[in-house]
Amino acid sequence: MSDRPTLRHVVFFSAKDKADLPEIVVGLELLAGIPDASLFEVRQNTQSDTLSSEVDVIVYAEFESAKALAAYKAHPLYEASIQAVRPLRDMRIAADF
Repeated sequence: MSDRPTLRHVVFFSAKDKADLPEIVVGLELLAGIPDASLFEVRQNTQSDTLSSEVDVIVYAEFESAKALAAYKAHPLYEASIQAVRPLRDMRIAADF
């Protein structure tokens, strides 16, 4: 078995109001309680770039399989995180590779 995960899941968020960033991070950190990811991180974007400032918060997770990612998305904490973050966020872009 390879040391590399089968699937990486990256989600970018922007806040409607930058004052809500701490609350967005807390809402996304709920996802850390889901046991299906082999690695899970929530971080505020520290990039200082005059060409792109849309991304405020990033979620990065690694999964051993598409089945593990599906189980993660089916977990009740996933829905709780959505309910906490959706009203505060503007953009959400997800990518899996």
